[in-house]
Amino acid sequence: MIVNLARGLIAIFAFIGAGVLETLRRIGRVTIFAGRTIAGAVTPPYYPGRFLEQCANIGWFSLPVVGLTAVFTGAALAQQIYTGGSRFNAQSTVPAIVVIGMVRELAPVLVGLMVAGRVSSAMAAELGTMRVTEQLDAMTTLRTNPYRYLIAPRLVAAVLTLPLMVLLANAIGIWGGFLLSVYKLGFNPAGYMRSTMNILEFSDVVMSLVKAAVFGFFIALMGCYHGFATTGGAAGVGRATTDAVVSAFILILFSDLLITVMAFG
Repeated sequence: MIVNLARGLIAIFAFIGAGVLETLRRIGRVTIFAGRTIAGAVTPPYYPGRFLEQCANIGWFSLPVVGLTAVFTGAALAQQIYTGGSRFNAQSTVPAIVVIGMVRELAPVLVGLMVAGRVSSAMAAELGTMRVTEQLDAMTTLRTNPYRYLIAPRLVAAVLTLPLMVLLANAIGIWGGFLLSVYKLGFNPAGYMRSTMNILEFSDVVMSLVKAAVFGFFIALMGCYHGFATTGGAAGVGRATTDAVVSAFILILFSDLLITVMAFG
């Protein structure tokens, strides 16, 4: 009886330990991958053409979905705040809560998630296909560093374009809340904008952009890492695509909580 119980406890601890070790191994592999990519980004040769191409793919082509997400979210947020505030005669708080909610939290997170769903999957699929078709091996054979040529431009482009998209999403989201509040809820346009400008602080915008840069780093890192580490043919490419999006989502939400607690806690 005691021997069986001891064996059961050992099996449980062994299972937990194996999971912890595998998690640490994965964190180590991602950290090494990120270090090599950052080193490739800050040392020559540079590939400005690849960088501009990735800026277009990540930033420009994501603007429609980012704009629609921001305007609908801002309008819906204004409606919900007005409905909830009317129970306490606090309808006047709509402009303040809309601008704070959009700038500090909703715009960075929603833009990060939308871009991650579009960009991380595309990066993982492209690099994964190159891996299983041995194009990455051929590139290495031709003495072209894939970290500098393929991954670094994506990482730098994501870090630089995400803050710009979040800045635009902030404006569009506030504008969406303004339109619904003025034309449906009966707010005075001048009073609404005055309340918005009075409550918004420069530190709120800075924190929004910092979050965006961190999210952009994780989006590109996860897409490139899972694509670069793809194995198993076409099925492996599918798994890499899924893993890239899920990993990017988790890191975005976790880092958002961490930055929020550190900045405003």
